[in-house]
Amino acid sequence: MRKFILLSLTLLLFASCGEFEKVRKSTDYNMKYEYAKDAFERGKYMECATLLEELVTIYKGSTKAEEALYLLARSYYENRDYLTAGEYFKAYYRNFPRGEYAELARYYCGYGYYLDSPDPRLDQSGTYKAIEEMQQFLDFYPRSEKAAEAQRIIFELQDKLVYKEVLNAQLYYNLGNYLGNNYQSAIITAQNALKEYPYTQYKETLMLLILKSKYQEAVQSYEERKPERFRGVIDEYYSFINEFPDSPNLNEAEHIYKVASRYVKN
Repeated sequence: MRKFILLSLTLLLFASCGEFEKVRKSTDYNMKYEYAKDAFERGKYMECATLLEELVTIYKGSTKAEEALYLLARSYYENRDYLTAGEYFKAYYRNFPRGEYAELARYYCGYGYYLDSPDPRLDQSGTYKAIEEMQQFLDFYPRSEKAAEAQRIIFELQDKLVYKEVLNAQLYYNLGNYLGNNYQSAIITAQNALKEYPYTQYKETLMLLILKSKYQEAVQSYEERKPERFRGVIDEYYSFINEFPDSPNLNEAEHIYKVASRYVKN
């Protein structure tokens, strides 16, 4: 019985493949288009995309051009090829800026890039593309029912960019004075991140890294430079505790302040 079922499924698969190949080679474009739409509904996204790749060129300038292009983009999107989908979504909203699917095309373009956004440790060019597309979606459709979700995604992606800078600043801090003053690089990296994204959830982490980096820089300075540098440490300490008076890192900050106070005359 089991062998019979497997044989039946195999025959069905070959019949399905044979039918698709027959449609693919046909010159009946209307039949191809209907088959492509049916394939999409059945979850056969690459069959749909394969047919529509040809049809979007043939239908260019016709009444079917708009739907065919959007359906092609959605086919790649549903197949999780978000980069290719993004290119077709952009082609759609550029060719049909007021089209029936323009709002959805802009949203899915950004959302696909969002889903494809890489780990923070990797190159973040894809993350920047997702933010750009989602921001454009909000600019065009600020009252869309998807606007709140788009804004949430932008904040999430921005925090991913900040987290990458946190990792970079922490790496500089860990390197210390190896092959140069990496503490200064940690400070600059953290300050730039705070300047660009002042409301990030990593604000406390970045400010603490700045405080610790300035402290290490001061500790390892020549004696004649220590008073000036520890004065900067104290200024940073006050900025930190004013912003985060209940920080779990308060004891560490207090220790830094006590050491710095020994070098600074009132």
